[in-house]
Amino acid sequence: MSPANKAPPEAFPASDPASQIFYSANHLANQFLLAMPGMVDDQFAGSVVYLFEHNDRGAMGLVINRPTDLNLVALFDKIELQLEIAPLLEQPVYFGGPVQTERGFVLHEPMTEEVYTSSLSIPGGLTMTTSKDVLEAVAKGDGPKKFILTLGYAGWSAGQLEEEIALNGWMNVPVPRDQMAEIIFDTPASQRYQRAINFLGFDLSVLSGDAGHA
Repeated sequence: MSPANKAPPEAFPASDPASQIFYSANHLANQFLLAMPGMVDDQFAGSVVYLFEHNDRGAMGLVINRPTDLNLVALFDKIELQLEIAPLLEQPVYFGGPVQTERGFVLHEPMTEEVYTSSLSIPGGLTMTTSKDVLEAVAKGDGPKKFILTLGYAGWSAGQLEEEIALNGWMNVPVPRDQMAEIIFDTPASQRYQRAINFLGFDLSVLSGDAGHA
């Protein structure tokens, strides 16, 4: 994995139009990456990654099945927002990957009306937002109804992910958006890896000997 970059001082810095993110998602973007049984990096063993960017410059994604001990109400308190929506108070914050672990990333369902300052809408998939305004909307009850919040992301340099897949470190799994959203937002974190495997009809025991492509 790429080394961690220096994170900004705030998990969700104030919205800044100059810091908007624009990516051209293609190739393996909008797919799951499943860590294969032989994954040697303990940070990613058993991980499911939602890949939101993949091009000739590299790849970026969020681990979606590694909840931390931090919950939303505690994080909102740290960034001086008041969250009082009962179903969300105990929702966990996730470890999204080892890069910029002090920065927040919100993976959420597409929004037809609300536009946030720094969002990436993955064609045919979900939306990833890094600006604080999405959490301000959540606190008011106006934000996305289905989302997970991670600290940090997973990143690969140019050609690195392709090499790791070829070496059987990861398995890329294309999943229709409805089923993908169900796995990410409606399935308990401890079951997301197996749900992705079940969706393909694979026996976990055979993955270590297979190629990385679904």
